[in-house]
Amino acid sequence: MEAFVGSAKYAASQSLRRSLHASAAQLKFQPQNLKGKSKASQDWLTRHLNDPYVQQSRYDNYRARSAYKLIEIDDKYKILKPGYTIVECGAAPGAWTQVIVERINSTGKNGLSPKGTVIGLDILPIDPIPGATFLPNTDILKPESAAKILKCLDGKPVDAVISDMAPNASGVRSLDHDAIVTLSYAALIFSFRVLSIGGCFPLQNLERQGSDQAVRRYQEVLPVRPLCQAACKPQGVERNLHLGPAV
Repeated sequence: MEAFVGSAKYAASQSLRRSLHASAAQLKFQPQNLKGKSKASQDWLTRHLNDPYVQQSRYDNYRARSAYKLIEIDDKYKILKPGYTIVECGAAPGAWTQVIVERINSTGKNGLSPKGTVIGLDILPIDPIPGATFLPNTDILKPESAAKILKCLDGKPVDAVISDMAPNASGVRSLDHDAIVTLSYAALIFSFRVLSIGGCFPLQNLERQGSDQAVRRYQEVLPVRPLCQAACKPQGVERNLHLGPAV
């Protein structure tokens, strides 16, 4: 029965992916009111409006297309299960949180499954999501932030620390890479304090020359697996990794 359910979920995921890519050829929206915007800005808006994952996120009521990245990660690695406790770093605007809430049953909507807990933090404000506890204006790089998170956890062991943090882009790829590695290291160090045995730490990295050095440093403490995802932007430079033994 479990094998059948798993194969059905995989087939549904593949069907969604095919339909999204098929619909991309049909969507040819042109942004309006572009006066004063640069050519690069116009091109970005056009790509964004015609992105099939952006369109699907509106139908599914997700706050951002990034929800499908986490769905794809979880379908493969099963990091989100009913009753799990999750800490999400870089939670704004809340698209990943929406997926987490659904899959760990943190609202208790499914009375037959255990109720999970999700704590999301970000330096930005975040609109509330039922079933989630948010810590806005919280910088993972500041020592006092760990105390805030630990207080919310109230001694609960954490099944996964999830990081989709990204710094404000400077336009200089090497500087942006160094900034995101700094954020990832901070989240990784925090995860050592709270992760239960068998816990995991999916994170976002940036693809650039020398990025393998950061991966080697991660491998010194946890198994590392790359995540190749259909929902990642083709023109993007992100490199998503899965650290830890979770199946």
